[in-house]
Amino acid sequence: MRRRFTIALLLVAGLALLAGTAGSIASSRHAEASTYKVGIVYSRTGLLAAYGAEYVQGLKLGLKYATKGTNKVNGKTIELSLTDDAGDPAKAVSAGKDFIGQGYKILAGSTSSGVALQMAPLADQNHVLFISGPAASDGITGINKYTFRSGRQTLQDINTAASFLRGQTGKNVVVFAQDSVFGQGNYAAVNAILGGKGQKVSKILVPLSATDFTPFAQQAKQANPDLLFVAWAGTTAGAMWKALDQQGAFGVSNKVVTGLAEKATWSTMGDQATKIQFLSHYVYTAPKNPVNDWLVKQMRLKGQAPDIFTPDGFNAALMIVQALKKGGDDVDKMITALEGYRFLGPKGQNAVRPQDHALLQPMFAVKLTKVGSRLVAKILDTASPYETAPPLKVIAR
Repeated sequence: MRRRFTIALLLVAGLALLAGTAGSIASSRHAEASTYKVGIVYSRTGLLAAYGAEYVQGLKLGLKYATKGTNKVNGKTIELSLTDDAGDPAKAVSAGKDFIGQGYKILAGSTSSGVALQMAPLADQNHVLFISGPAASDGITGINKYTFRSGRQTLQDINTAASFLRGQTGKNVVVFAQDSVFGQGNYAAVNAILGGKGQKVSKILVPLSATDFTPFAQQAKQANPDLLFVAWAGTTAGAMWKALDQQGAFGVSNKVVTGLAEKATWSTMGDQATKIQFLSHYVYTAPKNPVNDWLVKQMRLKGQAPDIFTPDGFNAALMIVQALKKGGDDVDKMITALEGYRFLGPKGQNAVRPQDHALLQPMFAVKLTKVGSRLVAKILDTASPYETAPPLKVIAR
């Protein structure tokens, strides 16, 4: 009798365990069915860590704005998973494969151009949506049907810079840049745009490992350019500008043009900051629209202000929400939802060009002026999304 009672107890316990396991599996499946998983692979550390931080901050605020604070689309919660690639393409691809293996349908991020150019083929091979971030390489646009971008590309910078030599031909243009995908892309773009307008374009490429910029600055001075176009990213910018200044690259008759980086770098340019003519991806005082007003207000509550790549994260959030709202878990429907998508972002009106997924967007011309001891951005001009549109590059489908 006691043996039968023991067996009965074991059977009850076993059934309870099975029921608990089944309940746990069901609960897990329910949680998975009630979420949209989005993998963010970006530079939390490394040379472009500051850009990555701005991107992620913009992304989170953009989700808050686009979902009216619910963080939900179609009744499902958007679940962000963030991974650091440290600017290393191999780490990024490994993280991307891990997300894809877990069933993620959307990947975003890519602070570095070198990373984005490796993530895009991964998305194509696995049929997942990829929305690149601050990475500026023109090669990302039109690379495949699964790849979009939430930021600007180099050709949009160059189209803005072309106005500095408007109406002139035969001028000596020197590109001073890092020897990287970003720097080489800038040279190729300047050569295509300004060279195509009759200017003589040459380059000085500086190794990423360089710490002494004096010999390269001397080359820039000796080249005697009418326009010195500087393409630089990361923490070594201050030392680079100092070397150019010390070697006399800022001549009386030439123009020094560059992109305006994040606000923390402005003071590192020293006295030459007010001598430079800047093309600007974004300064928060330039756009006048309700989305930018909302973003500025939200960050001001925390004693902060948007910076150069905050809009790239914000735009990515708007695009993710649009893709999920219209496409659900179907990647092909997500692509259809984004192609031709027009939206108001922090910078102003944006449009995803359906043929190659270029993000058409406004750009700004800026000069820095001294107000007391502070440098303040003075907005000189706003170029429309169509004025700065890159050449069409149709996707092979």
